[in-house]
Amino acid sequence: MTAVEDRIRLAARDFDQRCAALALLTLVLWLCVGVACAHDLAGNPNWIADGHYTSPVDGSHCCGLADCAVVEKGDVTEVKGGLHVRGRVTYRGASWEGDIVHEIDELVPHREVQPSKDGRYWRCRRPSGERRCFFAPPPGS
Repeated sequence: MTAVEDRIRLAARDFDQRCAALALLTLVLWLCVGVACAHDLAGNPNWIADGHYTSPVDGSHCCGLADCAVVEKGDVTEVKGGLHVRGRVTYRGASWEGDIVHEIDELVPHREVQPSKDGRYWRCRRPSGERRCFFAPPPGS
């Protein structure tokens, strides 16, 4: 084998290694983007935004990534006419804005309650903090 052939063979091997590394990096980035799109900032499944849910009051879209938060089960009480929600709700903000905490004490009329796909209570807010959408586990679950 000549020196020229050795150099060609080494160059080809280096090229193959770089292509393999680039392919692996592309795959990792593709997977990360897929995970980011499928979950909100807190890692929760983003089923509300993906489901294109709208407010039963005015038809506005329920949420973007930081507009909805879990409401603890103990903070929700069934009352005549709806659900009484009283407690602290923490909306996960973008990393530069931090969490947004709202004290809630409100009645959500039954006609405004939508079924929750994950069995948890969720409250989606408007920029003003007012309720836009509310999700609750189906009765008996």
